[in-house]
This record gives sequence, C-alpha cells and structure tokens, in this order.
Amino acid sequence: MGILQANIRMVSVLVVLLVHLLVIAESLQKQASCSDEESYALLQFKHSFFINIDASLHDGAHSKTSSWKPEGGNSSCCSWEGVECDEGTGHVIGLDLSSSLLFGSINSSSTLFRLVHLQRLNLSDNHFNYSQIPTNIRNFPRLRYLDLSGSVFFGQVPLEVSHLSKLSSLDLSDNFLNGPFSDSLANLTELTYLSLENNNFKGSTLSWVGKLTKLTQLRLEGTNLIGNIPSSLGNLTQLTFLALPYNQLTGPIPSSLRNLGSLAYLDLGVNKFHSSIPEPLFNLTDLKTLYLDENGLTGQVDIFKVQNMTVLQLGGNKLEVITDSRTIDATILPMFKTLGLGSCGIKEFPYFLRYQQNLQWLDLSRNTLHGQVPKWMWNTSTQSLGFLALSYNFLSGFGQPNVVLPWVNLQVLFVGHNLLGGSPPIPPKHIIYYSLDGNKLTGELSPLMCNLSTLQYLDLSSNKLSGTILPCLGNFSNDLQALNLRSNSLHGILPQTYSNTSNLKMLDVSYNQLLGKIPRSLANCVKLESLVLSVNKFSDVFPFWLGSLPQLKLLAMHHNEFYGVIENTKENLHFSELRILDLSCNKFRGEFPSEYIFSGNAMRGIVLSQPTYMEASSYLNIGHAQLFSYQFEVTISNKGVERYYENIQEDLGVIDISSNNFHGKIPEFIGNLKGLRFVNISNNIFNGSIPSFFKNLTLVEALDLSQNQLSGEIPQQLAQLTSLAYFNVSCNNLTGSIPQGHQFHTFENTSFEGNPGLCGDPLTKRCGDSNAPPHLPPSSSIEENVSGSAFEFDWKFVLAGFGSGLLVGVVLADVAITRRRELFLDIVGTMIRQMKRIRRQRMY
Repeated sequence: MGILQANIRMVSVLVVLLVHLLVIAESLQKQASCSDEESYALLQFKHSFFINIDASLHDGAHSKTSSWKPEGGNSSCCSWEGVECDEGTGHVIGLDLSSSLLFGSINSSSTLFRLVHLQRLNLSDNHFNYSQIPTNIRNFPRLRYLDLSGSVFFGQVPLEVSHLSKLSSLDLSDNFLNGPFSDSLANLTELTYLSLENNNFKGSTLSWVGKLTKLTQLRLEGTNLIGNIPSSLGNLTQLTFLALPYNQLTGPIPSSLRNLGSLAYLDLGVNKFHSSIPEPLFNLTDLKTLYLDENGLTGQVDIFKVQNMTVLQLGGNKLEVITDSRTIDATILPMFKTLGLGSCGIKEFPYFLRYQQNLQWLDLSRNTLHGQVPKWMWNTSTQSLGFLALSYNFLSGFGQPNVVLPWVNLQVLFVGHNLLGGSPPIPPKHIIYYSLDGNKLTGELSPLMCNLSTLQYLDLSSNKLSGTILPCLGNFSNDLQALNLRSNSLHGILPQTYSNTSNLKMLDVSYNQLLGKIPRSLANCVKLESLVLSVNKFSDVFPFWLGSLPQLKLLAMHHNEFYGVIENTKENLHFSELRILDLSCNKFRGEFPSEYIFSGNAMRGIVLSQPTYMEASSYLNIGHAQLFSYQFEVTISNKGVERYYENIQEDLGVIDISSNNFHGKIPEFIGNLKGLRFVNISNNIFNGSIPSFFKNLTLVEALDLSQNQLSGEIPQQLAQLTSLAYFNVSCNNLTGSIPQGHQFHTFENTSFEGNPGLCGDPLTKRCGDSNAPPHLPPSSSIEENVSGSAFEFDWKFVLAGFGSGLLVGVVLADVAITRRRELFLDIVGTMIRQMKRIRRQRMY
C-alpha cells in the first residue's frame, strides 16, 4: 500500500511538472513571436534591396535576409538571422544586417522606420548607393547602438541624429559624408564610443566635444577638421582611445590632455600642430601608443623620459630627439614595437637600440647618420623587425662585405639616398618593398635576388650597377609590381620571359646601355601601366603589340634606335588607355598614325579637381595597417627643357614625337585629344598648314611645331589658348601676322624666327595696317595658368596611411557623383571603399 501511494505521489508530481513545462513553452513561444506589423515591415525592407556580392567587402559577408520568409517553420521574425526580439513583448529591439550584401537606396519612407522599438541597429558594410542618412532616424528614440559605417552614405549628417539622446555608440565612419556637422552632437551625452573617421566634414571644429564626458573612444581620423584642440577635451577623463590624425588641426597641443589619465592610445599625427610637446604627455602612465608624426612640432624630446610606451612616432617634425645618455641605464626604457624618429636631428645610431629586441617598425630616415651601420645593429630585433627606414642619411655601408641582412622577417627596407657602395645587400627572402635608389652601388646584381619570390617593389635606380639584367627578373616574382633600374650602366638585353600571371605595373630601365629588341612576352604583363625604355640602344620597329595591354598609360622610348613606319596591324590593337607617348629622337618615318594609337578615351580631357598620381600601392600590416605607394616617374621634354619628374598626374596627356622623320600633314585626330598638356612634333618633315583644331586643346601648356615644313598663317584662334605657356613654330615656312593677345604677349621672338614671311610682335618686322589683327585684351590669369603644371615634385616613395587615400577618395567621389556617377560606381567606387575599409589602425 505504501508503495502504491508513493507511486501515485510521483505521478502527481510529474503531471504538475509537465503542466508547468507546457505553460512555460507556450509562454516562450508567445514571447518569441513578433507582431505581424513588424514582420511585414522587415519583409518590405528586405525586398527594397538587391543582393550584390560586391556590396560588402568583409570576408564572410553573406545575405542574412535570405532566411526571412513569411511562411513555414521559420515564419516568426524573431527567429530570422540578424533580428533580436524583446523576450517579454516580442517587439524587434535589435537588427544586425552588417555585411549582408545589400545594394540599393534608402530614404525616410523605408519600412525600417516602423520598428520604433529598436535599441540596436547595425547596417555597416553594405552599399546604400550614396543615399543620405534618412531624417526618420528620429523614429528610434530608444536607440542605444547605431552603426552605419562603410555603407556608402552621402551628404550631411541629419540634425535628427542628435535627437537620439540614449545613444551610447555611434559609428558613421568610412562613408562619403560631408559638410560641417552640427555642434548638436554635443547633445549625445550618453555616448561612450564615437567614430566619424574617413568622411569629409570640411570646416568643422572640435568645439562641441568637451561635453561628451562619458566617451571612452573617440575616432575622428581623416575628417578634415580645422582649428585648435579645445582645452575642454581634457574633460573627457574616461577616454582610453583618441585618434585625430589626417586633419588640419592647428595651434599647440593643449596641456589639458594631462587630465586624460586613462588614455592608452593617442594619435595626433599628420596635422598642423606647432610649438613644443607638452611634457605631461610623457607622464601619462597608461599611455602605450603615441603618434605625433608629420606636424610642425619643435623643441627637445628626451627619449629617456619615455617610460611606458611601446609605440612612439615623432618623425616629420622639427624636433631634436635626445637618444643617447651615458649616465642613464638604457635598459630601463620600454621595449618598443614601433619607433619613428625620422627627421629628428639624430647624428648617430641611438645607443639604446642595442637593447631593443621587440621592434617591428624602425624609422631613422632623414637624419644625419653617417659612416657604417654599427655591427651591434645586426643583433637588434632580428626576429621581429619588419620595417626599416634609413633613407636620406649619409651611410656608407653595412659594416660587412657581401651583406646578407640578418632580419629574417623584414618586409620593407628603405635605404635610398645614402652613400652606400659595393654590391647591393641581400634582404631576407620574404622582403616585399626594397629600395636602394640614389646610392653608389657598383658591380653586378647577385643571383640571390632571384630568390625574392614575394618582392613587390624593387628600386635600384641611380646607382653605378653594371653587367646584365638578371634573366630571372622577368618572372622571379608574380607579385612584382614595380621594377626600377633607371640610371645605371647595365648592358645586354632585357629579360626575354615574362609570366602571364605577372602583376607588373611599372618597368623602368631608362638611362642604361641596353640593346636589342623589346621582348614580345611583355604582352603577358596585362597590368602594365608604365613602360620606360628611354636613352638606351634598343633597335626595333614600333612594338605595336603593346596595344594589347589594357592598362598601359605611359610609353616612353625616346633616344633609342627604333625605326620604320608605324602602321595599324591586322590585329587592330589600340592603346585604349595611353596618355603619355614619347617616341622622340628615334628613326621612325612615314605618317604618324595618331588615330591608331590614341583611339580610346584616355586622352579626351578627363580632369580631376585634385591631383592623383600614377602609382602602384599595397596595404601591409607590420604592427599596424599601412598603405605603401610607389609613384611612377619619367623624363620628358617640358616647354623646351628635358626634365625629370617623380610624380605624374593621372589626367596628364603628352605626345612627343620630335626628332624623327615623320611627314605629311599634322593628323587631324590630335584635335580630339582634349586632355593633351604637352605636344611636341618638332624636327620632323610635316608640311601643310597649322590646323585650326589646335584651338580645341584648351588644356595645352606647351606646343612645339618647330623645324618642320609648315606653311600658311598661324591660326588666330590659338590666341584663345589661355593655358599655353610655351609656343614654338620657328624654322618653318609660315607667313602672315602673328596672333596677338593673351599668352601670345609672353612669347619671345625665338618662338617665331626662321619664318621670313611672318610679321608682327614680337618680331621686328611690322605688318601692314590692313593685315594687323585686332588686339585681344591681356589676360589677368596668365601666371595662374602657367603655374598650374600637370607635374608636381614630391618624394618618390609615399608612405601614407589610408586616411590620405581617403581624402583623394572623397574628392574623386565628389567629382564622379556630380559628373560621371556611373563610371564611379562601376570602376572607382569599390577601390575607394577598399582603401577606406583598411583603417589606419596603427596599433588599434
């Protein structure tokens, strides 16, 4: 009987438990079920976009909305990927559609804004097609987290964002936002995280920031901020991370930053700060990372007062950094990972470096280091060093013959512009960027160079190297983007084999003693943009097959022994992107087939509002993400003088076919090439009249038609070319009056001599009154036009964080959106987003 009662009690307990479980299950089911209205709003939002694999850039991106279906076992929106519901009410409170491949526009009529209970919204890494941030963002008064980063939003930040008073995290970075943003952001007093980096808030200041006292992270890199850092920034005592680089901030660094006792990361690099560095900065005990590079800072910095930092970047200022003290134990210094002391007035290798074994990044460039690299450097950070810059010093060697460098993980080595002699040092096999240009290196290239299979950039230009070019340099590295052997004493032929998997973008072997033919296998280098063969002894017909290269922009072959008639071939290969052609000082003959060579749109007058340059670039992560750019170079005749330029603008157009035996009339097709800046057809046998179509070349700065057999009058319309700074028609058979007005007032008589039939200023021969042309009023903008050269001298190597790439990207976006939106979206947009996506993250 007792056993029976016990069993009955057990069954009763189980029944009660089962009932409770059923109630709980039913309750949970009800809690997880969202309303029909919110479910419908989400489905409508889904259907307003296309799924495009190019809309998201992150690895792992996928269509989260593909699981959103109105029927079946997955019909409740609370079970859909990216959707979070409140357990009690079932309302949608979170939506994470980051990296969801969404492409399309969004505005305030979107059903998204019916989800009025949202607390978290993440739409980052999609493509919203240059939409403005909708003003109906105000419909989310409960929002605490908002991330719209990297999603191609455009325009001003709406005032309504400042109404989201509960926001604790706001990320609008990596978009195309512009205009000064409102100081009303100061209303978001609950913010702990704010990122607006990589937008173009031109004219904005930091006057509002001191009110956001709960901030722990503030990221405003590359936003075009101006003005001083307000002392009120010192009120943000909870800050651990502050990044303001790549702006136009001025004035002194405020001493109030001493109040930021929790600060671990401070980046004020690439601004316009001046005066000295506040000493209290070095006393912030939690500060591990400090970037002050590329400003106008002055004064002395004692490296031995740095106690806790592992990342210190002071380069590019006017500082005097004290790096040696025999009275202080150098072992007390922290183990640096990044140390940038470029342009810091250092005369000797810092003695304390012998104790540094964790360095990943060391920059001692642009100092006055002299003599040999000390032997103890060979034992410094041999396992960790990935970046070493010693360029622009007075170093004479590495202290050992037949140098094989000891840093086994070195990826970037800059030792250009020193006094190094002997054979080039051999870097480790994983080197990516290797520059030894502008030294006194001699001898032949070592076959060990053929082992550098990951090399992307090799610059041995402006040395005294001899011997032949190693045959392996044509295909030893599929990663090679730039090979510069300019200005040496190399002889023999070019490497004959170039791989069809090559990434080569730039090849410069000019100013050597090379001979023979141009190898046809160069046609395998389909990414080649710049080919410079000038001043050698090459003997070949015109390499028409180079027309198959879809990205070739620059072809310079001057001062060789190329010969024959240039004519179209059966293959009908056109140089679709060619912008700079220099065939001068060869033995070409026949008519010049401009329509065959310049049949594409590359020279049709595309002008950028800001200069961008022909270059190859790569992102590397050596302690921090960094953009490394190698800018192409060329020597051409500019306004009658042969000059060497280290920067070449993307929109530059040049034709130089001077000093050949071309004959016939000047090709009419040249008049279609409105992007031309320099035209030189001098010293040929062209006849006929000067065509009036030259008036169409409104950007032309130099026009040289001298030493031909041209006849007739100079077209009066040429006086309308207000950019024309150099004009030469000497030694022809021209007659009539010289055009007057505008730029023609600036030309000397040497521009017209050797034409007995010409008259008028500046020649002494006067024209009859009946033949005198009307005088145009002088231009007030002559100097401005002359100074706007298409070339700009700058450093060959550009080591810039992606933020500078952003500034160019924003300008490109502005130009493209207003003028050529489709071209931008299809070709340039993804590239700019990639550049903006790889954050500077020096040590984030």
